[in-house]
Amino acid sequence: MRTSNRIVVTALLAIMSLTATAQTEGGLIAGAEVEKKVNKQLSFGFEAELRTRNDFKTMDRWSLGLGVEYKFNKWLKADAGYHLLNTNFREDISLKANGNFNNWRPSYWGIRHRVHASMTGTYKFQNNLRLSLRERWQYTYRPEKTVTRWDFDNEYWEDKVRAGKGKNQLRSRLQLEYDKKKALLTPYASVELYNSWAIEKIRYTVGTDINVTKSHVFNVFYRYQNMKNVEEDVYDPDMHYIGVGYKFKF
Repeated sequence: MRTSNRIVVTALLAIMSLTATAQTEGGLIAGAEVEKKVNKQLSFGFEAELRTRNDFKTMDRWSLGLGVEYKFNKWLKADAGYHLLNTNFREDISLKANGNFNNWRPSYWGIRHRVHASMTGTYKFQNNLRLSLRERWQYTYRPEKTVTRWDFDNEYWEDKVRAGKGKNQLRSRLQLEYDKKKALLTPYASVELYNSWAIEKIRYTVGTDINVTKSHVFNVFYRYQNMKNVEEDVYDPDMHYIGVGYKFKF
């Protein structure tokens, strides 16, 4: 290994080591959505979203989604959809049993496919408070991809095939909102649990819709994402998100 390459790799590992000790980052979520109402019960939607991480400095992912929603009555609705996710997977370092470095895989972009189906039950109190519980099943598939990694033993770059992988999750969201007819603001707060045989993360969100007109709705929110059951050698930090969004309904 040339001296210059060794210096670069060592510096990168030092930076990653310092970053990993923080275990908390900030990011932005920005999205836009279009909803077409067919009738009082049925509607279709298209959405686009991007996210950043590393205290807003690094692009984390962008996604495109299609969905359909059906309202059975005032208190029960169902929805389903598909999302195409292009994700900037974080770099990864594997260690040997003696603690020495084994391999280093830099960050890379990769596609994932996600489908979901949900049921949401809602109860509206007389004081304009609305309580809802959404249960969502989602399945995410990451196709096989060849990535490049650094082998510390042999001191060269090598290609490594990451096998395709699928994952099922149950997402349970409880939300309380103040929903007054013709009001400019619709504030809300929610907590959502991600479960895959164990709680993997919890999202706490507070925000408000800004109802400019019936067709144009903006959204701003703050979200804290608390990671659970993360492997010790995997850097998957808690996240503080600032979110902005826009929805056009017709």
